Amino acid sequence: MTKQLPNTITCLNLFSGCIAVWFAFKGQYEGATLAILLSGLFDFLDGLVARALKAYSALGKELDSLADVISFGLAPGALTFSLLEEGLPGSYWKFLAFLIPVFSALRLGMFNLDERQTSSFIGLAVPANALFWAGMALSYSAFLIENPWMLLALILLFSLLLISPLPMFSLKLTELSWQSSSVQYVFLIGCIALIAILQKDALAPVITWYILLSAGVFLLKAKKGKTAA
Repeated sequence: MTKQLPNTITCLNLFSGCIAVWFAFKGQYEGATLAILLSGLFDFLDGLVARALKAYSALGKELDSLADVISFGLAPGALTFSLLEEGLPGSYWKFLAFLIPVFSALRLGMFNLDERQTSSFIGLAVPANALFWAGMALSYSAFLIENPWMLLALILLFSLLLISPLPMFSLKLTELSWQSSSVQYVFLIGCIALIAILQKDALAPVITWYILLSAGVFLLKAKKGKTAA
């Protein structure tokens, strides 16, 4: 019975994601954000429980991806669709919001086939992308509605980030020393500063900080590589 516990938690992720979609299409951005955050919690717990119980299965892997497409693909896509519907009423441009679930599905498929992404990521992780959009809808919806073309540009940018070759660090700490985990510590310090300044409006800026830091680390390593060569 315990072997099915991780899959049960994954199903809760999916259930919460469906609720997020419902809230998003209703234009209830706070409810959608909370449901996406809850899905994120379940997504973290199912892996944690699977490792603790050694309850890995092929079904669990497939179910996890399917749940993530809804919770972290369709849900933020629905959020963005609602924002565009308010900013560009009657326009067909709003359907570009559904590039988010399309590219999220592509990202998940690529991740499942890529054996290199065990300790870090290549491209923006789907949950991180969903948290960005949830944070934007929660805290900056008025600005996005007034500037729908900027919203469309963000959709294209983040869709490309999902499938980009940009390496992005994992938040897991394998060691506690500064030397081995300096990037994670710098990220954490930045997060604390953003939360202290922006409080509940910090969610999207935190994800932006993660992307910029990942890009900075990549460029620094590339520069060092050229210097060494």
